[in-house]
Amino acid sequence: MIVRPIRVTDLPAVLSLLEGSCRELNNLSTDPERLAHRVRWAQRAFANQVERADADYLFVMEDDEQQVIGVCGLSGAIGLREPCYNYRVGTTHGSAPVLGIEKHIPTLFLCNEMTGQSLLCSLFLRRDHRQGYTGRLLSTARLLFVAEFPRLFGDKLVAELRGQLDSQGRSPFWDSLGRHFFKMGFQQANRLSSHGSKSFIAELMPRQPLYTCLLSPQAQAAIGQAHASTEQAVSILRDEGFSHQGCIDIFDGGPLIEAEVAKIRSVRESQTLPLLVGTPDAQAPVWLIHNRRLESCRITAAPGRLVSGCLLVDRLTAKRLQLQPGDSVRAVPLLACESRTALHAQRHLAPQSALLL
Repeated sequence: MIVRPIRVTDLPAVLSLLEGSCRELNNLSTDPERLAHRVRWAQRAFANQVERADADYLFVMEDDEQQVIGVCGLSGAIGLREPCYNYRVGTTHGSAPVLGIEKHIPTLFLCNEMTGQSLLCSLFLRRDHRQGYTGRLLSTARLLFVAEFPRLFGDKLVAELRGQLDSQGRSPFWDSLGRHFFKMGFQQANRLSSHGSKSFIAELMPRQPLYTCLLSPQAQAAIGQAHASTEQAVSILRDEGFSHQGCIDIFDGGPLIEAEVAKIRSVRESQTLPLLVGTPDAQAPVWLIHNRRLESCRITAAPGRLVSGCLLVDRLTAKRLQLQPGDSVRAVPLLACESRTALHAQRHLAPQSALLL
């Protein structure tokens, strides 16, 4: 498996991959013209031809038969061109000492405090490949990309998780709150927002704190709760250091999880290493490996072993990365539980076991 920048020639495969899925919920349009525009813009981003406010990096995952099986995205900065709004969950304190009453009332404040930060988005993996470490590779490849090019991104990475919906795709949070201000269904409002039409949010949403006790019980229960379908993605990002700090989506109430870039595991523990080609032993941990290129970026996950300050991988891995022995890679153990062993307990294999060409 390899994760690489999307190309125009990938459009038919990506549209086929997304067929029948509701990807408007994840900032990934299934409209051919919109997707083609995004692909062309992504190519400009990878060529370093756009400002950070406009950068939209879109990756695909392909197998060794060059079949596209997944897609993921990464925005350089949100909210600098179009407003980016969320609710901050807070508490209002009220008391009436004469009556002996003291209340702490949960509230929602409209905010745009994520402005300028970078967004993980547009993650989708073909169902028959959602096993093993494939999903983790697709999700965390973006983190290693950020580790290699930190100047292209904000101080934080954030991910907007899909909120709770019923079997008909209705959001209890939206039906109890947003619908009263926008007079439109959840799917329509979310589609307008994902297509960049966000000004109506500022024009219609009340600026005063909203008391959650006035919402329906179903809406209150949905605040900060992610859809069951995001469970695996959430688990992967939590392992990397992401957490919910109180911001939620204004449409479905789903949580935003965030992490300071410098504290993300795959960023903090990644290192640059010369590449060796040989035969890692059967107990070698799986590494997330980046070829350190921007426009011709390639990222994979494969068994590797630290050998005298170099990363030893097999021939197929080097071929996937389009690298030669001696080239530099950025790498980190794919699993957090293997980081300490891999980074601090090197096994010094004999140099003759590596192919030094």
